[in-house]
Amino acid sequence: MDTLSAQDLVQTETIAAYTDAYFNKTKAIVSRFGDKTVTYAVFLRRPVISAPKLMLDWLEEVAAARSTTFQFEILHEEGEWVGAGEPLLYITGSYVHLSDLETLLLQKLGSVCVAAHHAYQMCIGLPHVTFLAMEARHCAGTEMQSMMAYGASVGSRAAQREGAKGFVGNANDATAHFFGAARGLGTMPHALIGYAGSTVRAAEMYHETFPDDNLTVLVDYFGREITDGLAVCHRFSGLAAAGKMSLRLDTHGGRFLEGLDPAESYAVLERRSPGAIRRYRSDAELRHLVGTGVSAAAIWRMREALDEAGFDRVRIVASSGFGVDKCRVMADAHAPIDVVGTGSFIPDHWHETYATADIIAYDGEARVKLGREFLLQRRNQNGG
Repeated sequence: MDTLSAQDLVQTETIAAYTDAYFNKTKAIVSRFGDKTVTYAVFLRRPVISAPKLMLDWLEEVAAARSTTFQFEILHEEGEWVGAGEPLLYITGSYVHLSDLETLLLQKLGSVCVAAHHAYQMCIGLPHVTFLAMEARHCAGTEMQSMMAYGASVGSRAAQREGAKGFVGNANDATAHFFGAARGLGTMPHALIGYAGSTVRAAEMYHETFPDDNLTVLVDYFGREITDGLAVCHRFSGLAAAGKMSLRLDTHGGRFLEGLDPAESYAVLERRSPGAIRRYRSDAELRHLVGTGVSAAAIWRMREALDEAGFDRVRIVASSGFGVDKCRVMADAHAPIDVVGTGSFIPDHWHETYATADIIAYDGEARVKLGREFLLQRRNQNGG
């Protein structure tokens, strides 16, 4: 039962196997002593972006399989900001049919809404940068992959409504539809460069195989980001001049970009964005600015090298740990990034993703456990 199809997930026996035992026992008790119509309030304890579609679609499928109906009162439409503790929606239906669904419906909501909030913050932090979702390899299975991609797409659209470029696609075909695309995007992993024996040869192999594609080349495999990056640009000078080439920086955190060290990293930012390093910074912020890996100094140094060599139309793709905080620091440094590839909208602190559902009415009579009376306020305001 480790691999489940969409059809499996609406079958009562499968739901029973994956839900908490006390919910299954509650279903048996209510079936014996008499059903009631109940209303659940669903909320999270932290601010999020509303992203309920996957959960709602699943509930609709379960309702159809059980020949029943559920009513949804959506308090925050997809993409809207939701405050901590504020209900996202109310779900009303048969207690017999809803009692065993709580575990799974919460799984399909909480982490998605947090991922959407993170993606929104990242896009708003770097509104002039294009994002590519690369979460798949960090997900615990295909269902999580779909959930995280959907969350990123919702957060991105919320940011786009405020003028950000946001996410334009992702790295695989299965979830590309969330971003309005037919296929996933991407060119090469580090392993292809190892296979080819040189960065230039890997670029040649890619271009020979996919001659109509724009060319994005990883340049950190041999630790010669600038040397190999410029070599690729000279080899494909026509693509470079036409604006059809990008260099991807993915330098790992164990070393500096070619030619940089702490002193030179500070010097780069002193030339390009002195304000970013002249005020107090935390250790984490300093790492993003002048530390190892893909720092703001590294991105600025690559831009300098490209422009000095006459390749001002070659774009820079940055990856490696671009979460909310790193995006904010890159914006402070005015880092010349064209594209960010990231899966760092996946929640870091999983306890923040726990959604909660409480019943607030039985057969229309308001009743909720002590301490959760706040869940009734919005419903009372709406005349429920």
